[in-house]
Formats: sequence, C-alpha cells, structure tokens
Amino acid sequence: MNAPTCPQVEGETGFNKIRGIALGPESPYRSASKIYDSVLHLRPHKVKCCDGDKQANFAWQSDQKKEEYQERSEKRERVHLWATVTMLLQNRTVVMLGLRMCSTHVTKGLILDAARPSSDVSEFRDVFSKAKHIAIITGAGVSAESGVPTFRAANEKWRQWKSQDLATPEAFSRFPSRVWEFYHYRRELALNKKPSAVHLAIAECEARLKKQGRSVVVITQCIDDLHRQAGSRHVLKIHGSLMETRCLTCGHVTMNHKSPICAALKGKGSPDADMPDAQIPVDKLPRCGESDCRGLVRPNVVFFGETLDSHILTKVEKELDTCDLCLVVGTSSIVYPAAMFGPQVASRGIPVAEFNTQTTPKTEYFTYHFQGPCGTTLPPALARHDSEVI
Repeated sequence: MNAPTCPQVEGETGFNKIRGIALGPESPYRSASKIYDSVLHLRPHKVKCCDGDKQANFAWQSDQKKEEYQERSEKRERVHLWATVTMLLQNRTVVMLGLRMCSTHVTKGLILDAARPSSDVSEFRDVFSKAKHIAIITGAGVSAESGVPTFRAANEKWRQWKSQDLATPEAFSRFPSRVWEFYHYRRELALNKKPSAVHLAIAECEARLKKQGRSVVVITQCIDDLHRQAGSRHVLKIHGSLMETRCLTCGHVTMNHKSPICAALKGKGSPDADMPDAQIPVDKLPRCGESDCRGLVRPNVVFFGETLDSHILTKVEKELDTCDLCLVVGTSSIVYPAAMFGPQVASRGIPVAEFNTQTTPKTEYFTYHFQGPCGTTLPPALARHDSEVI
C-alpha cells in the first residue's frame, strides 16, 4: 500500500481527506488495537505484524535489504501516524500533537453523558466552592467582551481575505507585507482595548483563591494581552501573543508593545475591501532587534497548520490532568486541539461548565452550560462564595 502524504488539515474536507487515506477500505490498520500495537511495538529489528500474533526477525544480509526495510518501515510509520490521529479524533479523545486545525463540523459519536447540561447556578456555585484547582479555558468571545473582533461571521474577512487564509506560513512567505498589515491592524485594535468584566472577574478570582491555598490557571486561545492587563498571573497562551515577535533568522522572541510596530506600517492595515495592499518592501517591515542579526520578524502567534509550542502543551496537559473544576469560556470549540480540552477533562468525570452566547459542538459533553454574554454570566459565578474564609 502506498504511504500517504501529510496534507495541511483545515475543516471537514481536509479531515476527511486524511481519514480516507489512513482508514480507507484497503487499509490493514483500521482496528484501534492493531494501530496502537503496531505504533508502540515498531522497532528497527523486530516488527510486530498487523495480525498481532506473528513477529518477523530480520537478519540483514546486505545493505540493500536494510535500506529497503527502512524505507518500508518509514512508510508504515506514516500510515500508522495518520490512522492513529484519525481514530483518536473520531473517538473524541484529545491528541496533544498540537496541530492547529479549524473545523465547523460537529463530530458524531459516543456522548459521554446523554443528560442535558444543567444551568443551575446555585449547584455550580456549590461545586465551585469546593474546587481546589480550577482550569479556565478562554476563547475569542472573552476578547469580544472588550470590543476585539472575533474574526468569525461578520468579521471573518479582512479586505477580501479570510483570516484563515492570511494566518498561514505560506501566506507570510509569499506576502509578508500583506500579512503584517493584517496583524498590525489586529495589534492596534488590541492595544486600544481594556480588560472586560470577564478578564477582571477571572483575575480577581485567581488572586482571592490564592490566599486560600487554591489555584486558578487560564488556558487561553486569545492572542491579545488583556488577561495579563487584568492582573491574571498564571496564563498559558497556546496560540502565542500579538505583542511578541519572533525572528525568522535567529529565532529570538521579543515582547513589543510599540504602536506602530515599525514606521512603514503607520496608518496601514485598513480592513476596507477596496483598500489596496501597501506592498511595503521587506527591508522596511519589522526587523530583529539583535544587533548581529536584523532579520525579518513575524508575529509570534501560531498560524493555521503550525504545531503548538510543545512546552506550553506539556503544561496545559498537566493542568488538565490535575484540575478538579474546568470552565470553558467564550469559545466556539471548533479550533483544535483546544476544542478537545474541555471534553478531555469531562472524560475524567470532572465537572466542566461552559459559558457562551450559544451552544457549541462540545456542549453535550459538559456538566453545566450558561448561555448569554460572558460578561453577564461569569462574574457572579466566580464571585466570593459564602463558605470562603477571608
């Protein structure tokens, strides 16, 4: 069987493409147990066969045979990888591979709890009062409370392009000026906004519970700086930060709150559909501040199709594994892998509460769902409980 390529995945079409490649009718790797067995036991000199009951020991008779075997082994590993990814996602299990994907598709499958999520605030408050380690997952809806566009629905396009078409490594490589205009526009928007009632409630809750020996961690998809401005100290930014740049030459990451970030971008970035590209020369775009480098820098954010920071993901995984209450706030739950964080916690039997303006593809997994603007629903939910000792 020919080994599959590894296409960039975005949306249902891309996902189905991988699923068709990895788990097609001709594939011998359809069984979940066989996939795990093959992946976990694959070794250079001993390979466990797909039927699970035979092993082949290879004695190298020539360099040619060794090379042929290694080539087959690499192809087999690629098939196993994509089959495993597909199988895990289909079964609604979090895959901490960190590939940023976007999908509006509601996956069908087993539901962890068929009961309708509760909207009983007093019941949630009782659970909240007993929680020792709270993980709060936040999305674009939290920033929207501060007036930052979500870049979905009515705000999906910047000029004639969708944000998913601009926020890619390929777009930055081909059109660095256009992409920098887009991010300059987003930076200026964020720099001129203040933390909302949501940001302030989360920060106040973290500070208050810390005095009681309890903890709050914010796991955010937002790339603005509003959680920090509000006073939150334990923040994991899984998609990076608009206020940081990363050099393409030396890799140096720098915090940057300048407005504009460079002289050439001053007054640029208008989202109007008829606005032409500024076509700023590359040497006039933001450059590295290291004296011996001066290379082109990019926004230190995770573009679609890029992997998330493994160090951040390791910390996120630890927090999700140890929290005893999880809140999912202001996120549409369609961007992966973040969309599966809440369900991952719920699969451990931990209460998960969703705060959003509408239901999401993951609402059915959660214990609680509080519908409405987060700035209205979240602050009273996190307010001091009568049982708290000050």
